[in-house]
Amino acid sequence: MTAKTARDVPLVPEPTVALPSLRSTEGRLLWLSSVDHKQIGIMYILAALVFFLIGGIEALLMRVQLATPNGTFLSPQLYNQLFTMHGTTMVFLVGMPLVAGLGNYLVPLMIGANDVAFPRLNALSLWTLVFGGLLLHFSFIAGGAPAAGWFAYPPLSQRTFLSDSGVDYWGIALLITGIGSVGGAINLIVTIVTLRAPGMTYRRMPPFVWLTLLTSFIILFALPTLNATVAMLLLDRQLGAHFFTPYAGANPILYQHYFWSFGHPEVYILVLPFFGIISEVIPVFSRKPLYGYAFVVGSSIAIFFYSFAVWGHHMWAVGMGFWLDLFFAIGTFLIAVPTGVKIFNWLATLWGGQIRFATPMLFALAFLVQFTIGGVTGVQFAVIPFDRQVTDTYYVVAHLHYVLYGGSIFAFFAGFYYWFPKVTGRMFSERLGKLTFWLMVIGFNLTFFIQHVLGWVGMPRRVYTYLDLPGLAVMNLISTLGSFVLALSILTFLVSIVHALLRGAPAGDNPWDAYTLEWATSSPPALHNFAQVPPIRGRRPLWDLNHPELADYRRAGDAVGEGTGSRKEARTP
Repeated sequence: MTAKTARDVPLVPEPTVALPSLRSTEGRLLWLSSVDHKQIGIMYILAALVFFLIGGIEALLMRVQLATPNGTFLSPQLYNQLFTMHGTTMVFLVGMPLVAGLGNYLVPLMIGANDVAFPRLNALSLWTLVFGGLLLHFSFIAGGAPAAGWFAYPPLSQRTFLSDSGVDYWGIALLITGIGSVGGAINLIVTIVTLRAPGMTYRRMPPFVWLTLLTSFIILFALPTLNATVAMLLLDRQLGAHFFTPYAGANPILYQHYFWSFGHPEVYILVLPFFGIISEVIPVFSRKPLYGYAFVVGSSIAIFFYSFAVWGHHMWAVGMGFWLDLFFAIGTFLIAVPTGVKIFNWLATLWGGQIRFATPMLFALAFLVQFTIGGVTGVQFAVIPFDRQVTDTYYVVAHLHYVLYGGSIFAFFAGFYYWFPKVTGRMFSERLGKLTFWLMVIGFNLTFFIQHVLGWVGMPRRVYTYLDLPGLAVMNLISTLGSFVLALSILTFLVSIVHALLRGAPAGDNPWDAYTLEWATSSPPALHNFAQVPPIRGRRPLWDLNHPELADYRRAGDAVGEGTGSRKEARTP
C-alpha cells in the first residue's frame, strides 16, 4: 500500500460523477463497499449517531434509577453494566468516530485534495469500528455486559471478581476499535502532509485541519498504550499472567498509570477537533478572520505536548507521593493556559464582528459557555486538597460532562448544522434548529449543573442508589427531569434532519459566504471533489476569490497573504 502524492490526484476530474444514491439497493451496496472519503465520513458519523442514541438510552435508564432514593428500577448488576457500557460507548463509539468522520469528510476538501492517501485503509478503519461496537453490545446477550466501569480497574476487572465474559468482550472490542483508530490517524496524517493543493502551506491550513493533524498524532502515540494495557488485562483474565493481580506480587496501581497515560490524551482527542470546528464557525458568522491564528495553532501544539504529562491528576487519591502529586499539579495548571488562550481568541473574533445568530453560531456560543465552566472546574481539581474531597463525588461527573458534552457535542452540533448544506445540498429549518438548541441548553444544564452541588454535599459517584438524605432526592429528580429534556432535544434534532432532507430548500454551493475550500465544491460534492481548485494566496481562499477587492493578500502590510486577524484591518462588510 503506497500513499498517493499531490501529482496523482487530478484537480480537474472529467467527467464529474455524483455520489450514488441511497434510495436504490445498488446505491446502498455501493456505499457499503465504498472507499470514497466523503461516504466513509458520512458512515462514520451515522454510526456514531446510532451509538449516541444507544448510549443516551443507557444514561436515561440510569437517571430513572437515581430519580428517587433507594430506587429499585435497576438491579445493582444491571446498573453497573449500563454504567460501563454508557461510558465506553460515549468515549470510544461516539466521540472518536465523530472525530474520524469529520476528519475524513472535511480534511481532503479543505486542503484541495480529491481523496485521502490510503482509501482502502480508510474503509478498513470504519468497519473495524462498527464491528468492535457491535461486538461490545453483543455482550448483553452473551452472558452479560461488562460491569467494571469504562476504565475497568483491577482487581475488580479480574476474573476473581467478575467471572463472566463481559470484561473480555470489552477488552477485545477496544483492541479492534483501537487498531482502526490508529489506521485512521495514520491516513489523515499522510493525507495532510502529502496531498495539500499548491499554495496550501502549513501557515495557510484551516484551523480544523491543523487540529485534526495534532489529534491524529495524539491517537498515534496514545492508542497503542491502551491496546497494550487491555492486552495485559486479557492475559491476566485468560492465561493467569498476573500483570495486575496483587496476590501474585503485581500492583493494580500500575494499571491506572497505564490507562490514564492514554486516558488524559484521550480527552484532547475528543476536544481538539471540536476546537477546530469552533475556529471555523465563529469567524464565518462574525464576518471576520480568526483573531490570532498563530496563537490558536501554537496553543494547540502546546496542548499536544502537555496532554501526555498530566495523567496523574486522575490518581491523587492513590497515594503517589508529594513530588509526583506536585509535578502533575503544576502540569494541570499549565495545560489550562493554552486552552484559555483559545477562549480569548474566539472572544476577540466575536468582538466588533457582524454576528449572525444562525443555528451553528448559537451552538458555538453555547460551547464557549459550557466548556469554560468545565475548564474552570477542571483547574479546581489541580488543587490537590480540593480534589481529594470531591474526587469520588458527583462533582467529577458534572465536570466530565461539561467538558465532553458541553464541549465536544455542542461543538459537533455547531459543525453539523454548519456543514449540513454542503453535505446534503439542502438547507435545514432554522426554527427546528433553534428549538433543538434551546431544548439542549436547558436540558443539559438542568441535568449536570446541579450535579456540582450534589458533589459538594458528598453524594458519591458510581453508586446505583443513595440514602434519603436532605436535598439529595430533589436534586437528583431535577437532574433526571433535565435528562429527559435533553433527550427531547435529540428527538427534535432527528426531526430537523428528516425535515431538511425531505423539504429543505436547495442550499447552493456556499450559502454562508464561507472562506475555506470545501465551499468551492458543489453541494453535495461530486465523487471527485474539485472541478477546479481556486488559487490559494491566503488563509481564506474562497473569500479572496469572491471578494477580490477585500482579499486578505491585498491588505496593506500583509504582502505574504497570511492574514493578520487584526480587528482594524480585517473587519468585512
